[in-house]
Amino acid sequence: MTASTVDLDPASCYRAVKSRDRRFDGVFYTAVRTTGIYCRPSCPARTPAFANVSFHPTAASAQSAGYRACKRCIPDATPGSPGWDVAADVAGRAMRLISDGVVDREGVDGLSRRLGYTSRHLSRLLTRELGAGPLALARARRAQTARSLVESTDLRLTDVGFAAGFSSIRQFNETMREVYGSSPTQLRGRRRHGRPASGTVSFRLAVRTPFEGRSLLEFLAVRAVPGVEVADESSYSRTLSLPHGHGTVRLELADLLADGGVGQVSATFELSDLRDTSAAVERTRRLLDADCDPVAVTEALASDPVIGPLVRRHPGLRVPGHVDGAELAVRAVLGQQVSVARARGMAEGLVAEHGVAIETGTDGLTRLFPTAAALAGLAPEDFPMPRARGRALLALCAAVADGQVALDRGGDRVAVRDSLLAIPGIGPWTADYIALRALGDPDVFLPTDVGIRHALAALGADPADAATLSEEWRPWRSYAQLQLWHSLSTPEGER
Repeated sequence: MTASTVDLDPASCYRAVKSRDRRFDGVFYTAVRTTGIYCRPSCPARTPAFANVSFHPTAASAQSAGYRACKRCIPDATPGSPGWDVAADVAGRAMRLISDGVVDREGVDGLSRRLGYTSRHLSRLLTRELGAGPLALARARRAQTARSLVESTDLRLTDVGFAAGFSSIRQFNETMREVYGSSPTQLRGRRRHGRPASGTVSFRLAVRTPFEGRSLLEFLAVRAVPGVEVADESSYSRTLSLPHGHGTVRLELADLLADGGVGQVSATFELSDLRDTSAAVERTRRLLDADCDPVAVTEALASDPVIGPLVRRHPGLRVPGHVDGAELAVRAVLGQQVSVARARGMAEGLVAEHGVAIETGTDGLTRLFPTAAALAGLAPEDFPMPRARGRALLALCAAVADGQVALDRGGDRVAVRDSLLAIPGIGPWTADYIALRALGDPDVFLPTDVGIRHALAALGADPADAATLSEEWRPWRSYAQLQLWHSLSTPEGER
């Protein structure tokens, strides 16, 4: 059993609990009948008897069964299940949208429409797969966000409740007592972290280790678009376009090398509307590929004769996600058949001319990336590229703006790819690059990519065999892709 394939077999889950295996934190939760609490598998408390425990796929499932969160291991402060990204089923897609706050903003009916199901059928499906319906799952997410804000900020408790998505203070207080066995005031009295500066909201985002934050920082820094993104030796910052306003995030990215545990990435948000807290956190987690199971990836790829040595040397390499699927899609078209530097320059021009100017507390962050709707109103000659590519970009933006193409991780990946390929000028490379970074697909490979061909040649493999070689790397071809790209920046003697 791995963290990406766990099926909640009681005997297997109990073995993970007895060994306090941190790889399964966030994959399932252990509820203890004699205490009425639920824990993460690695909880340091004494292991309960097998007869007294049950296992749940989500925190919401345990809460719906009447259990409170353990105050010692804080079970909801974990990454999400990597199995959701691998399976790409309705349950996983729903969880990503719920984490983004869709239920809070649009209700269960809005979530159902996005997923293409009736509300009743979706509730039955999620209850069967995740142990709880959409309202309970959204409630658990609100409680988690609220706890983090209570313990790590000086926001008024009233503001915390609304920032987390609760519709009333009464609902906020009752939920926190039911989930954590404490009122918000009591939780604030126990906080352990220092207080952030005024006007900021700080989180520690859970990621599975090993986590190569330095490599992720290098990838993002090379592609950083002035005005929208800035990077220095230890951090990456960018502007955020959010449902109720705008904001910024600053990430401190360092290597976390502990094997198979849970580490934390420091994130500081500046938000114009606190109701966007959950959306900002979830989109930043996508950027970090926070739910990846690096141990499972390494186990699958380390013995491969071509990329095995790369994987063993860099077992914590992540696939850089993105905070905005539409922005990533535009930048993918800009990057067709040009260098990274040239694509970055074209994006900088678009931002300077069509991006919305905002005021932030971070030097260099001055604009939001232009929306798809704003770009769809331009003409092909307005873009510094061949007219055919300009027409492709306009068609893509129009399709995103009117909802024909949804890049919010809630759609079926195959259907989204088909809809992209139906747009004239959007070919397999562009569609797959969008799937890799915007949709979070763990099994994407770009065999015609120039960088991939150079990397394979440097490793002594025939670039013409790229597609055939990649079949051995399923279902983790996206991570093989990043390993090959990363090898291009590795000195030959270390390769």
